[in-house]
Amino acid sequence: MNDSGTGDTCYPRAEKLKSKRELDVLFDKGKWKTVGNMRIVTYSTAELPQAKIGVSVSKRNFKKAVHRNRIKRLLREAYRLNKSSFTEAFGTSGISMIFWVSSTMPKNYDEVKEAFLKLCQTKK
Repeated sequence: MNDSGTGDTCYPRAEKLKSKRELDVLFDKGKWKTVGNMRIVTYSTAELPQAKIGVSVSKRNFKKAVHRNRIKRLLREAYRLNKSSFTEAFGTSGISMIFWVSSTMPKNYDEVKEAFLKLCQTKK
């Protein structure tokens, strides 16, 4: 197993959106886009050496943490395995946050992947 984070199908720590300052900039200046059950807010900036991605699920729609965590895992996996589609649509530098906006639990990974790819295709 390659833990160096150099492969195309990884989600290394450097790509995770965690900084409060970056989140504030994203929500102040970012552009929102919704497709199906998924919403994204993006802000392109050349200041970052690579794209940073975060995922979020509403506590209002999913009261139980186990359900929120499951959806977040699926969102991160959809990003990780389809990173090339994401970077083609949104670029290689900037910050983004992906949200699951439906109040229904996704049935499986394929449903999340399909919504993610639709989101990436609408940006092109």
